[in-house]
Amino acid sequence: MNQVRRWQRISILALLSVSVIAPVIFVSNRLKVFTSIGRWDFAEELSTTKFRAENIRLNAIEQEADEGLKEPKLVVYKDEDLGSLVSYSTNTESDTKQSQYAGDTNILENNGTDEGKEENKKMKQKTASSGSRGKDQTNQAGARRSPNVQASLLRVSDEKIKEMKDQVIRAQAYLNFAPPGSNSHLVKELKLRIKEVERAVGAATKDSDLSRRAFRRMNQMEATLDKASHVYPDCSAMATKLRAMTYNAEERVRLQKNQATYLVQLASRTTPKGLHCLSMQLTAEYFALQPEERHLPNRQDLHNPDLHHYAVFSDNVLACAVVVNSTVSFAKEPEKIVFHVVTDSLNLPAISMWFLLNPPGKAIIQIQSIDNFNWLSTKYNATLKKENSHDPRYTSALNHLRFYLPDVFPALNKVLLFDHDVVVQRDLGRLWNIDMKGKVIGAVDTCKESEASFRRMDLFINFSDPLIAKKFDVKACTWAFGMNLFDLQEWRKRKLTAVYHKYLQLGYKRPLWKAGSLPLGWITFYKHTVALDKRWHVLGLGYDSGVARRDIEQAAVIHYDGVMKPWLEIAIAKYKGYWTKFINYDHPFLQRCNLHV
Repeated sequence: MNQVRRWQRISILALLSVSVIAPVIFVSNRLKVFTSIGRWDFAEELSTTKFRAENIRLNAIEQEADEGLKEPKLVVYKDEDLGSLVSYSTNTESDTKQSQYAGDTNILENNGTDEGKEENKKMKQKTASSGSRGKDQTNQAGARRSPNVQASLLRVSDEKIKEMKDQVIRAQAYLNFAPPGSNSHLVKELKLRIKEVERAVGAATKDSDLSRRAFRRMNQMEATLDKASHVYPDCSAMATKLRAMTYNAEERVRLQKNQATYLVQLASRTTPKGLHCLSMQLTAEYFALQPEERHLPNRQDLHNPDLHHYAVFSDNVLACAVVVNSTVSFAKEPEKIVFHVVTDSLNLPAISMWFLLNPPGKAIIQIQSIDNFNWLSTKYNATLKKENSHDPRYTSALNHLRFYLPDVFPALNKVLLFDHDVVVQRDLGRLWNIDMKGKVIGAVDTCKESEASFRRMDLFINFSDPLIAKKFDVKACTWAFGMNLFDLQEWRKRKLTAVYHKYLQLGYKRPLWKAGSLPLGWITFYKHTVALDKRWHVLGLGYDSGVARRDIEQAAVIHYDGVMKPWLEIAIAKYKGYWTKFINYDHPFLQRCNLHV
């Protein structure tokens, strides 16, 4: 009986020991496998980040032994070209060299020679000492690196992204080589790699935005492209396909640019809804007044030649308001200012009503309609419409009215003419005392090639015509409209309006210039122009986003020449504030029409 109990206790203890020891052994084996896998994955990630350059070099060595044509690998840059840029790049380079030396050491150890082992120890000592010296030198160099080096770092910061995008293009080219409807393993793999790389790149703009997985995707794509290069080894076919893809891409870019240009031009010619609403509101208010209430004050001094007479020809209410308000606000003697605004009959009520509600302080203002100028011949209006342009800026009679200033202002000796897209930032009183040297027009020149406003005569005037080539110098200095001082007495002596008419009629018979009034101005006032200081008139705010702020702040007049006018949504945002600060957006009429900054 006792023996039976003893055997029962032994069997129970044996079962308990098995149930305890077996799980321990099982779990330890699983942990060993898991640890080896994790170590392998970690090593793989390190290899993809730190030793990518080493892998590419080794792959290139292996590929040299294969037969067939292959595409060259993209070389982004060499470490030795950058020198000691920052400590991170140099540390990475030293780590890579250590890995190379370690690989060489393993090879020597495998050979099993004492000589190799001794050389191995020396190599390790040399590597350790050189690595520490390299790090110290790198830290010192990094502390005193120049701005040029920093700029070079910024330039190479997106090289991996560019390389991945190039891989996608090459993969798409290989896909085009496959027969239509092909569903081979290589085609599937290429499509998969394209999706993976595009997803890995995403919206990244620099290499630091990429994840480790993205670099693995890049290596996998490179391996797939290597396979494709063996299947499709014809380099000439690949070159032809890439040229075709490049041509198609360039064509799409060209079409997009043309469309963008057309839309910008269309936007520049379209009256904004709010501005149209303002004109309608002001017109209705104007006609609600009694006839005697529609007259502006101080009409007795409109033609006093001793005052400073400014003129602006426009059909834009807000543009006229800004020109007048900015001029008067900076004037030291506003009581000497007389403003002459000429518009068309359609906008005359709106502009008149605006200045009735918002008089320009001590200055005098006159609003006229071009339709009331009976001396402006109907023949001129008919011929002007023949001009080869659909842009109303060029065919508008208001734009060409500048060539009739002696007739518009017969009692005046001098007039300062503004375009309606300018803003005055200084007192212009000194401008009236400038010596015109017997010339007719004072203007800022545009003949310096280093400036964005540079214009050449032959860009706008046809010098292949014998008459033009004989009478004008192609290298003559050009100038700008926008803010011009005119000596009307000299104009009348030289009968320049007749000169304008002569070339206007010749231009309808044969192409002498491009559309617009500027080339006609260069011809009409040829050798009758005096150059003004650049600070009087700064150009480019309607097309050039690179105008220096210092030049703008120092300018007496800034000009939004170009299509990006400050009252349009397409205006250059950083310049718009110079214009909007002269408009009171709390005005009831502007509030009604939802006009705001």
